[in-house]
Amino acid sequence: MQNKIKWLVLGLLVLALVLVACQPQTVEVEVPVEVTRVVTETTEVEVPVEIEVPVEVTRVVTETVVEEAMAPDLGTEENPIQVLFVPSVDAEAIVSGGEVLAQELENATGLKYEVSVPTSYAATIEAICASPDDTIAFIPALGYVLANERCGTQVGLASVRFGWPVYWAQIVVRDDSGIETIEDLAGKTWGTPSVTSTSGFLVPSAVFADAGIETGEIVETGGHTNAMLAVAQGDVDFATAFFSPPLLPNYERNWNPATDDPEIWRDAGVAPELTDAGRVFVGGDPAEGGYRILDARAAAMETYPTIFDETRILAISDEIPNDTLSFGAKFPLDLAQQISKAVSEYAASDACQEPAEGVITLCSDAFYSWTGAEQVLDSAFDPTRFLIKSLGMTEEDILGE
Repeated sequence: MQNKIKWLVLGLLVLALVLVACQPQTVEVEVPVEVTRVVTETTEVEVPVEIEVPVEVTRVVTETVVEEAMAPDLGTEENPIQVLFVPSVDAEAIVSGGEVLAQELENATGLKYEVSVPTSYAATIEAICASPDDTIAFIPALGYVLANERCGTQVGLASVRFGWPVYWAQIVVRDDSGIETIEDLAGKTWGTPSVTSTSGFLVPSAVFADAGIETGEIVETGGHTNAMLAVAQGDVDFATAFFSPPLLPNYERNWNPATDDPEIWRDAGVAPELTDAGRVFVGGDPAEGGYRILDARAAAMETYPTIFDETRILAISDEIPNDTLSFGAKFPLDLAQQISKAVSEYAASDACQEPAEGVITLCSDAFYSWTGAEQVLDSAFDPTRFLIKSLGMTEEDILGE
């Protein structure tokens, strides 16, 4: 009996030891699992909140900045279309006529315009290239070619003068100069409107190069009218400028470059007269049997009344494409079409061709003498490009950069 009691006690002790050993293991396993679960849940809740907030703020700020930076529509008071004119004639006449044109365009298109006359051909090209999305320019063939090459300026219209889509360069000397031929110009002082002028410099340069003539000092006068005044006053030995042919008596026919003298009007035997409207007639209006002179000297007659008596045309060049209305490379196409249509209609109108006394228009002799305009392709200016290339000239040579 005693032995049974001992074995029973021993069994109870073993059982107690087993129970004690098992209890700590259960606690150690459960506690880490519970802690791990709590930490994981906390992380999942907080992270998405931190990510979403900055994304929403960034979106709102970006939209606000873009809306405030939008420019006013082109052609409004706050953002007028920039209209540039090269300083080929008297700047005051250009500004006056330019303002008249701007008003006519505003009436026709409902758009606002701002007129300016840069100080040179080079400055005009700089301006249209610097602001290609809001600028248009009235520039000659050479200016257009250079602007097209530099910054993609596009041509819209070419001017028409009394039915002619082309014009010429003229070489003018004083009547008492003793200069009788092109060869006599070697070493002589040359007055040019600008070294960026098509008829005033580029084309005559080709004429001289073809004849093997090297002129003397080149003097830039700042415009075609000034070049004519310079030679009349004896400041230079000869000068170059644009030549538009005269209108003949009764408009019976057009002047013929192949057979007619550039100064065919001298056959009338009377001196040119300047009218109150700024036109130069010989023997009366062509409708009355007289001639009308249209070359660059006509605009200089008011300043120098005897210019036709004291100067003469030595020679004229081959044909040159007329000057253009061109548009900046990024100018809106729909607006360009509206403006081109308005300019064409205005140039052909009585308001332009028969203005009130004292009013200067795009058609005036003192301005650009447009009587119409027609659409023209870029390829029409390939001969000008060829001329530049054949002379070995670069943009830097022409613009002096």
